[in-house]
Amino acid sequence: MAGNSEADTKKPMSDTERLELCQKLDQELDDFINSLERKRYTEGWPEDRWEEEMDKHPFFMKSNPDGDEMSPLAEGLAKLKYDPEENTPMVLANNYKEDGNFNFKHKNYRLAILGYTEGIKVKCDDPEINASLYNNRAASHWHLKNYRSALYDSEKALSFNPEHTKARLRAAKSACQIAKYDVCIQHCEKLLSQSNDKEVVELLSIAKKKKLIQERDERKEKRRTNKKEEERDAIVKMIIERGIRVSNCDDEDDIDLSKLEPCLPDSQDCMVHIENGVLKWPVLIMYPEYQMTDVVKSCPENVPLLNQLEQLFPAPWDTNNKYNISTVNIYFEGYDKMPHVIDPKKNLGDLLVMKYFELKAGTPAFFILPRGSVIESRFLESYL
Repeated sequence: MAGNSEADTKKPMSDTERLELCQKLDQELDDFINSLERKRYTEGWPEDRWEEEMDKHPFFMKSNPDGDEMSPLAEGLAKLKYDPEENTPMVLANNYKEDGNFNFKHKNYRLAILGYTEGIKVKCDDPEINASLYNNRAASHWHLKNYRSALYDSEKALSFNPEHTKARLRAAKSACQIAKYDVCIQHCEKLLSQSNDKEVVELLSIAKKKKLIQERDERKEKRRTNKKEEERDAIVKMIIERGIRVSNCDDEDDIDLSKLEPCLPDSQDCMVHIENGVLKWPVLIMYPEYQMTDVVKSCPENVPLLNQLEQLFPAPWDTNNKYNISTVNIYFEGYDKMPHVIDPKKNLGDLLVMKYFELKAGTPAFFILPRGSVIESRFLESYL
């Protein structure tokens, strides 16, 4: 077990050691400045590498390059700027604000947000600094088109300084961008109570017009929703009146439109609906021999199923012409888990109330098989 060494624990610096460190820092800073004079830096910080170059500068670096021990100069400067033990919360918040301002000036808005956020985390007790940090972060969000965040930060800035005009104007603009027109109008009216700014007058006018349009659209949507709900209620009522059995419904009160939404291929967009007092259903036609299906998207309940099948035959895939009205049998699978043959000359509505018929996934489904064929025999035997 290794014992503690001097390298493992840091002892507080004495006044003498602090003085020696300061003198050493001064000397190293002089040496650094002198080296700059001998080798003048003429290229500037390239746009694509400015962060990398900045991080190499002793004043801006926050971590030591390549994991080596930081030089006394770099460590001292880092402590001067970022160490909470060496700075008051107000100074530390200001330092992070300066970092944010630097990045904002160079249009690095995401890095600016990080700087302002660190300053906010300090939680200094100066309302002006906090207002400035939130306002500047709001400006960064605005440039990134993060309008919700810009509105939030602007209003947080106002909570520290209600007279912060820039924050209130940005709050109004952000609110308008995310269609919070009432909020925008409130901020504009507050600004206009202090001065008659042309930009604010125009923004207020735009917000009021858009609010009227929004309210009109909301009324339309409400009417449309109410109408849709009435139609849904009417559909459920008609299904109950006709006595159609619906899968997964214990009684009439358990029937709702969510249990009538088609979930079968090609039928999701053709839910049962009412036209002129008639229910129109999506109907699934299945061909077990070929593992193929057809979907009749709007089959009236008062029309024979035969009429729909006549539109499907002859099928393009039926090269042997085995499938036509006179040569096929049509079955449905009942809730007793058995196949039941039907008469296609009957109206669809009459088929839906046959004994053992159960509506599944809002879509009546029928099997089509060549009469007397081997595939029909196998189909029937599969239920035994």
